Amino acid sequence: MLPSKIVRHKAGRFVPVLLAGLILAACTSQEPQTSTVNIQGPATGSSDYYLQQVQQSSDDSKTDWQLLAIRALMKEGKYPQASQQLSLLPQKLSATQQQERQLLDAQLRLSNQDRNGAQQLLSQLDASALSKDQQARYYALQIAALQGQPSLPLLRAYIAQEPLLQGDEHQQNIDATWQTLLQMPQEQANNLVINADENTLQGWLDLLNVWRASSHDAEMLKSAIKEWQTRYPQNPAAKTLPTPLSQMQNFTQASTSTIALLLPLNGQAQVFSNAIQQGFNDAKNGVLSAPPPSAAPAETGEPAADQPAAIPGEANTVVSPAAAAITPPDQPATQPAMADSASAAPADNTAQVKVYDTSAQSIQQVMQQAQQDGATLVVGPLLKSSVEQVANSQTTLNVLALNEPEQIQNHPNLCYFALSPEDEARDAAHHIWEQGKRQPLLLVPRSALGDRVSKAFAREWQTLGGADVLQQQFGSEAELKQGINSGAGIALSGTPLSVAPPAAQSISIAGLSIPAPQERAPAEATSGGAVDAVYIVSTQDELQLIKPMIAMRTGSRSNIALYASSRSFKAGAGPDFRLEMEGLQFSDIPLLSGANPALMQQAARSFNNDYSLVRLYAMGMDAWILANNFNQMRQMPGFAIDGNTGKLSASQDCVINRKLTWNQYRQGQIVQVP
Repeated sequence: MLPSKIVRHKAGRFVPVLLAGLILAACTSQEPQTSTVNIQGPATGSSDYYLQQVQQSSDDSKTDWQLLAIRALMKEGKYPQASQQLSLLPQKLSATQQQERQLLDAQLRLSNQDRNGAQQLLSQLDASALSKDQQARYYALQIAALQGQPSLPLLRAYIAQEPLLQGDEHQQNIDATWQTLLQMPQEQANNLVINADENTLQGWLDLLNVWRASSHDAEMLKSAIKEWQTRYPQNPAAKTLPTPLSQMQNFTQASTSTIALLLPLNGQAQVFSNAIQQGFNDAKNGVLSAPPPSAAPAETGEPAADQPAAIPGEANTVVSPAAAAITPPDQPATQPAMADSASAAPADNTAQVKVYDTSAQSIQQVMQQAQQDGATLVVGPLLKSSVEQVANSQTTLNVLALNEPEQIQNHPNLCYFALSPEDEARDAAHHIWEQGKRQPLLLVPRSALGDRVSKAFAREWQTLGGADVLQQQFGSEAELKQGINSGAGIALSGTPLSVAPPAAQSISIAGLSIPAPQERAPAEATSGGAVDAVYIVSTQDELQLIKPMIAMRTGSRSNIALYASSRSFKAGAGPDFRLEMEGLQFSDIPLLSGANPALMQQAARSFNNDYSLVRLYAMGMDAWILANNFNQMRQMPGFAIDGNTGKLSASQDCVINRKLTWNQYRQGQIVQVP
């Protein structure tokens, strides 16, 4: 495209220069909008164009063209060339040139993952002395340097950047500000100390409070948002709602008038289905009530039920971390009170629930029959293979699947809720990370279960910013006994577990494109002192051998933190076991961690103290709550409820994540970890 205006000069000596400019403009599709050198404005040209101007320009404008060339090179992803050009800049720069140089240097440092260096350079700049284009880039660099971690500086950077943006970039800023608030723990948000004149930030924080108080009721939330907009008419979010809140204006509650519950009612999976169905029915017929104050996990002192092996031939059947196949009790439990959830829909006693046996006919036939019977929502199926078939069926019914397939498919009418060892491993990764540990070792069984748990933990650890984790596998209980008899113990070393990282994507903020962090080099096998945490996935009997074997090699006073999955927690563990486990932390669902002792005791009696079935019973209760909040899960980012199986939240693909309760053995007692 030719420039819209061309200044004609009478002097013949300017004609060659003008012709050269016109020829260059015709040869490039990325010509700048103006030939004037303005380093404080947008850089609309290509790096080739700017570099040619560097060669053709006098000393007065050469540095300005060079600064524009560096910007264009980084925009094109040519960071090595940009670094070379930056090093060629003259030592003496004007104040304006020095400001631009620092912005470019900060961006280059971020491309090399030097966040501290970038932040130091940015702190030396006075934003008020920059042009609007430079300010937008300045705040974009601040945002990138903070890596999206929810914090007060990040919120301030988004708020300062907002009036400098237009169009899609402006909406992205609004959405990113809201997402930062949603990711901020409530305690952190409540403790923010802001200045008296930060009215915009105060408005955002009040909007977050509105969300947290009303997100469980779509109509209440709509009304509360309108009231908030009246109180903060000048807030950017009042003029342009964050996309999730804007979508709420068209929100409609999912119908739960007729629910189809899909479970295998015959065969080896029947025992699991009975527990889930009983929990689902008790939740439907029960009354939501506030739970008693938190207490330690219940210990009835009664002997534990026998726990035969998991179902053979169907590895995906067991959705409980420690499932056991026992005969269900003849007498169902009476309707107990459910754990309270501030975000849970009230029980709908008028809803019709029809149970379909997925073991009697194909899942396609069951789904077709449920639709013909007028079902408005499906809960189930339970087996992974059946869930995969439903995901591929393109059904129009809303479905809350009770398991996760290997590959999650994001459908607007499908959510996934599972009690899986992988889910628990991901929660463990977060818990161990939050406790400041950075060198975990996974002690897992030499089996498919151990492989699945290890991969889930390692992937989540990577997303948190951790390096490759170490893995050590153990054999049968007989092998463990042989090891303890020989005095060999367990050395805290392992093999680095490499998992494929998510595809690297560059960070694009306000026109800046910054490369994603480079893939980390594999960690080296580590021994002894480097490991600071051990996550153990074992049965209770195995754990009783593993912990002393660790002490054989590290000493009883080792400061290495030990963690275990719920697989090791079952009824009947007496005071001797609790003393042996001193200091070890383990995760479990809130129902088994004292959130509602009365309900816990009743459920334990109903299932002969088999905690595996109690967990599935709690899953059935939570499935009822989630079914009554189906559209909230699908359409409201940040949706979360306090359930019996954990603090439940939905991912972008509507996979239900569970934050578990963590407990610790301390002086023969079980106490909750703060």
